[in-house]
Amino acid sequence: MKFITCAQGTAEWHQARAGVITASCYADAVSKLSRASGKRKAGDPSVASDKYAADLAIERISGKPYGAPVKAWVLDRGHEMERLARMAYEARTECMVTEAGLVLTDDGLFGYSTDGFVGNDGLIEIKAPVDSVKIVEILETGDLSEYMHQMQGGMWITARKWCDFIMYVPDLANAGSDLYIKRVMRDDNFIDAMVLDLAAFARRVSDREILFKLKEAA
Repeated sequence: MKFITCAQGTAEWHQARAGVITASCYADAVSKLSRASGKRKAGDPSVASDKYAADLAIERISGKPYGAPVKAWVLDRGHEMERLARMAYEARTECMVTEAGLVLTDDGLFGYSTDGFVGNDGLIEIKAPVDSVKIVEILETGDLSEYMHQMQGGMWITARKWCDFIMYVPDLANAGSDLYIKRVMRDDNFIDAMVLDLAAFARRVSDREILFKLKEAA
């Protein structure tokens, strides 16, 4: 694995991610249609998967991030929430978190921006949702399936054994529910299946890149 030591959200971080299949988008990358739609058959790549493949191909050709930039206030809020969540996690668990930038596979095709390493075996993944429905859903059910590709992908790339999912909602501090932590263990069966799907997705990105270059040459 390769480490890119730049702070998340910086221009350097966005540049380092350009053209890289990153864990936050693994779920989109491998998503497939559950039923036929128009000319698409059940099991075909989803619209989200096709769009992500095209975006990455454009980034590889241009050498820079593609698409509308995230608004500054969103980035600022995210950074502050992550900082506070790390502090709260350390206080609750008495475990120190080591911040890291972007971790890449040796070939540079796949990446993961971890919110922090814990010891030699752990990761943390921080979410600070503003959607009250999502907050209630997680607290009531503990269902983290929406984030499983990201967390298992992070454990795959970093060779870690577990990931602590952290939901941080400071507005719930008076109720004692501001910090929710759930440990997710590495699932090699999940990872093996995901990696096969990601390899197929990577080939589609290359195909899009070739298509764009052929059109440019024409």
